[in-house]
Amino acid sequence: MISFGLGVEDLADTRFALSPLGETVFSLRVLREPGLSALHLPWRGSVLDRLGALDTRLLLSLVAPRLTLPDFLTPRPAAFDPGFEEELAAVRATPPGLVRRDLSAAYAPDPLPAPLADAGADDERVAALRDAVCDLLRDYWEVAVRPMWPRMRQLLEADMTYRARQLAVGGARRLFAGMHPNLRWHDGVLYVDRMLSAHHVEAHGRGLLLVPSVFAHKPAPPVSPEEPPLLVYPSRGVATLWDPVPTADASALDALLGAPRARMLRLLDEPLPTVEIARRFRITPSAVSQHLRVLYAAGLLARARDGRLVLYRRSPLGDLLAGPRGHA
Repeated sequence: MISFGLGVEDLADTRFALSPLGETVFSLRVLREPGLSALHLPWRGSVLDRLGALDTRLLLSLVAPRLTLPDFLTPRPAAFDPGFEEELAAVRATPPGLVRRDLSAAYAPDPLPAPLADAGADDERVAALRDAVCDLLRDYWEVAVRPMWPRMRQLLEADMTYRARQLAVGGARRLFAGMHPNLRWHDGVLYVDRMLSAHHVEAHGRGLLLVPSVFAHKPAPPVSPEEPPLLVYPSRGVATLWDPVPTADASALDALLGAPRARMLRLLDEPLPTVEIARRFRITPSAVSQHLRVLYAAGLLARARDGRLVLYRRSPLGDLLAGPRGHA
């Protein structure tokens, strides 16, 4: 069992983040163990056909037999929405001693396999191994995760919106109660059950970072107790992620929503404010607001505030209705 002691200030500093590198690394578990999640078998089958000349021996050796992963490969996101290259740069900067420690901890008590044998050598060879792993992860990201990242990101953002509402309505108890059966919240402590490691970490004002994941099959805190509180947890809605997106009939969508609203829905595959939508449609902002209210109430749009502006964007449901990317 791993537990986090969270004070009032830590709960106030509980926040969410995305991690494209984290998703890439966690997907290796599914690649190695197809029985881990039947939901991801369509993804796995399509990826295996595209791996080509990638060094899968080294890639899959990053997942230990107990399915643990070295912490240095999943650095704490430095922003809400970091880029893949930004996160990979943080991994490249990992000191050799930390690489050695995390690889050994992931495999303990077993010895490291042959592809990772250089982790037990001098710092120069450990650094070379680290860089080779980073190069391989970049190639793997391009093939296995990046093509689906926009769709995955929308699902993860929808999960964060739902969790933030749970926190606002029912506090920490309600937030953690609905995340996973392995999580328990009691008297200021978050318990993560059924873990191979056993340690307690006091947040001491560092807060808690929550990272929803498509590929995590259970809550995943850092293996090392020296890391600040972070919890990767399974996202909602994964069961529908790999379903084929139905092709929308433009005329049917116009008939369903009305031509102006259908055009607006097609346009909003990127966040836009009301004034910009009005400019593109050459109608008044008040007319745009009326259409947006209807689409938002129907669950076809998501919205977020950016300073004084409210940005609208298609929700996952709106994406399904609008079909492949297409503008008005």
